[in-house]
Amino acid sequence: MIEVIIKNHLDSVLEEQVFLEKPSTSYGSYVVLEKTSSRKNNHLPSATFAFQSYGKSIYEAVELNERVKKAVESMVELDEIRGVKLNTDYNFTDTTTKEYRYQAVFDIKYY
Repeated sequence: MIEVIIKNHLDSVLEEQVFLEKPSTSYGSYVVLEKTSSRKNNHLPSATFAFQSYGKSIYEAVELNERVKKAVESMVELDEIRGVKLNTDYNFTDTTTKEYRYQAVFDIKYY
């Protein structure tokens, strides 16, 4: 399962905890990854993933976002990954809960 491969990789290179869904308790800085879409072309799968970097301040969220982008891009070294492309990243602060976060969206091709 591609979500598990990505989570395991991020767990191995980031200090912060990585979740597949937003935790019910606050962890300060952490990452939530979510598959937003998937597709297949010539029997080869690919998917779009959103990586939300949470921090206690906007600076912490931005800094974590930069480290997440590097960690995701380093997945090209994994046998299961065919390609990684940054689609976009932006400030995604939740104005309702006032939680600072940045979001990076990647298109990932895998086996």
